[in-house]
Amino acid sequence: MNNIIQKLKNIWAIEDLRTRILNTVLFLTVYVAGTQILLPGIDSDVLQDAVNKRSGSDWTDLINQFSGGAFSNASIFALGIMPYITASIVIQLLGMAVPQFQKLKKEGESGRKKMETYTKFLTMAVTVVQAPSYLKLYVGSKGAIVQENTLFYVTSVAIMVSATLFLMWLGEKITEKGVGNGVSLLITIGILTKLPTSILGEFKEAFSGDASGGRSVFLIVEFIGWFFIVLFTILIVKGVRKVPLEYPKQMVAGGAINKVQGGGRRYLPLKIAMAGVMPIIFAQAIMFLPTGLASSDFLGEGAKGVMTEIGNPNSIWYNITTAVLIVVMTYFYTAMVVNPRQMAEDFKKQGAFIPGVKPGNETADYIDGIMSKIMFPGSLFLALIAILPVFARMADVGESFSYFFGGTSLLIMVSVVLDTLQQIDSYLLMSHYDGLMKTGKVRGESSLSESSSVGMI
Repeated sequence: MNNIIQKLKNIWAIEDLRTRILNTVLFLTVYVAGTQILLPGIDSDVLQDAVNKRSGSDWTDLINQFSGGAFSNASIFALGIMPYITASIVIQLLGMAVPQFQKLKKEGESGRKKMETYTKFLTMAVTVVQAPSYLKLYVGSKGAIVQENTLFYVTSVAIMVSATLFLMWLGEKITEKGVGNGVSLLITIGILTKLPTSILGEFKEAFSGDASGGRSVFLIVEFIGWFFIVLFTILIVKGVRKVPLEYPKQMVAGGAINKVQGGGRRYLPLKIAMAGVMPIIFAQAIMFLPTGLASSDFLGEGAKGVMTEIGNPNSIWYNITTAVLIVVMTYFYTAMVVNPRQMAEDFKKQGAFIPGVKPGNETADYIDGIMSKIMFPGSLFLALIAILPVFARMADVGESFSYFFGGTSLLIMVSVVLDTLQQIDSYLLMSHYDGLMKTGKVRGESSLSESSSVGMI
């Protein structure tokens, strides 16, 4: 306990770090407060009654989880930062497939700024499309619009577009003046705001008057299981396969005496979950389609029943389809963002080589072979994490708390928290304080410190 207090004192003693942490808290407080500001012209009581009467879970629960409850409340931040995430993914894919965008990526800072501008305009376009759909299909279907007319839609869409742009600005300010990645923290804080309520709900259920003693025992088992699932997720997120790299020594002129610098062995870290959370996001986005098809008029009753079953998050077919899609999307996304040929070419230019492997094509084939070996188990682990919430609900875990047993929520939460801790750790080390962990570095990063210059993953 004394060690923890001393580390907190060390963090507070660094003025720049203290200011950044306070700025981050302030910006995130503004975001949380904004989730409680409702859109004008909506009856919140009618909306909440409709949400509370809904039985089971559906696709809206995932969106609501990311927005910190703003989606179900019809807040000005109802769409959250998700339109920006969608636009960023589209621009990123265009940067891999379209020659004009590939050229921009190679132009350095000027090209990056142009791509950021395109992302902002695309974010506005995505919000303009999503906002009326949200108001009509979600809020309007529940009868929560007080007076549905053109003026209501125009003003509400304008507010939601402005709110999304504000969140983009807020994310940039957190990254610039705070600690961690701003956009990631906005998503994470939206997820975390639901965690205390979910845990409190589990305790109320366990210790309610009509609950048996067995429920209290189950609560202990439940939290122990959750603890090990979080540890397993951390293991997958931070797990790497280290590929040794030899760097040549260089002769540097130093007046009358020439000095030998550089050289030595470093490591190329190939992550087990190389594609991160993106395969799960893509898979879940695709799984929204069966729900839409089930409500369309283009299919017969039999086909609608099949689509309803596939689109039901609690059905076995939904989870089998999701798991298969995650495996496929892991291979697809990794192939899009990781280029072994380019990596081998960069190593060749730097004079680096893998011991026992010739530079060039053989190096590319060697890296590709390792990636293929670790990608399949990595994709299976991601698929398992993605469908764990369903197994949690089957084990009688509360519906709200079950979302923290896996899925996108847990992966994002773990990844962002670890990255933020790593940034705080670097500030402590630069100021000659001990790090947050006993090793002096966030666990899982110490072995990669020497390979940071490689910068591939």
